[in-house]
Amino acid sequence: MTPLQNDTFLRACLRQPTDYTPVWMMRQAGRYLPEYRATRAKAGSFLDLCMSPELATEVTLQPLERFPLDAAILFSDILTVPGAMDLGLRFAEGEGPVFERPVRSAADVDRLFVPDPEGELRYVMDAVRSIRRALNGRVPLIGFAGSPWTLATYMVEGGGSKEFARIKGMLYGEPATLARLLDLLARSVTAYLNAQVAAGAQALMIFDTWGGVLTPRDYRNFSLNYMAQIVSGLTREAEGRRVPVILFTKGGGQWLETMAEAGADVLGVDWTTELGDARRRVGHKVALQGNMDPSVLYADPERIRAEVHYILDSFGPGSGHVFNLGHGIHQHVEPEHAAAFVAAVHELSRAYHR
Repeated sequence: MTPLQNDTFLRACLRQPTDYTPVWMMRQAGRYLPEYRATRAKAGSFLDLCMSPELATEVTLQPLERFPLDAAILFSDILTVPGAMDLGLRFAEGEGPVFERPVRSAADVDRLFVPDPEGELRYVMDAVRSIRRALNGRVPLIGFAGSPWTLATYMVEGGGSKEFARIKGMLYGEPATLARLLDLLARSVTAYLNAQVAAGAQALMIFDTWGGVLTPRDYRNFSLNYMAQIVSGLTREAEGRRVPVILFTKGGGQWLETMAEAGADVLGVDWTTELGDARRRVGHKVALQGNMDPSVLYADPERIRAEVHYILDSFGPGSGHVFNLGHGIHQHVEPEHAAAFVAAVHELSRAYHR
């Protein structure tokens, strides 16, 4: 593999010295970019775009052509793993993901299987290999997966949800059935992420989008424990260097101390937690990623710059911070505002690394 020209992101993940704070954006290859919209139209559908290694490579690199980002992230979807379990996944226009055969009973769980990353999910591994070749050492490539709890919410609900009635009904009414589902998903995600590393991913991120809807006790038992199971089974060295693991629970700021014990190198933090407080709470156990409110990008560049400075100041001097948004970039953000955000991080952060 081609040597990395810019490893600032990887060093920050491991709390090693850097010249500036690296930055990338969750959902950085997305609908806010006109070139992405053109490629998606060419693909025909979101799922077709995800399943084409050539087009997935194209859109992964699009934001890097516009902005001097410090990492690329695989273009895919968190639902690829359950989508490979013969549940009839489709993405309905205006509705989001839908599973035609949701998982509602112990018998439904019995029919599930761990997908083969080089079989049912070969298209993702081919995309990872293709993206690494296309990056040619420019910046590291982040692979990712959804957390078992988050994947289970979609599988049991049959799609997106606001109330999570079915999955919480299973949690409280049939906890043993849910535990079997989560264990199968943990084993599936572990195999999937390790295959991404074998294919060329240089860092990994676990997205726990819906962990924040749980009680503290249920978060530990039904989300964090299974993410810790995944982390313990991951490949942590490849190509002669550490493969950092980022753990992100949206709405999980109240549990940072517990999350820091899960074995990840980095904790993602959303905008509802003060970054300086998060740093004091986790100490030197992990690096932190985040955490600007994505809505700030609707503001003018000077306001964006001011918010970047506030967050850098909150974290304080030293390494161990990967700048990011507190969640994915919104589809109606102007690309010029994203450019102003990246430029502000690179310029203003150098004063914190002397």
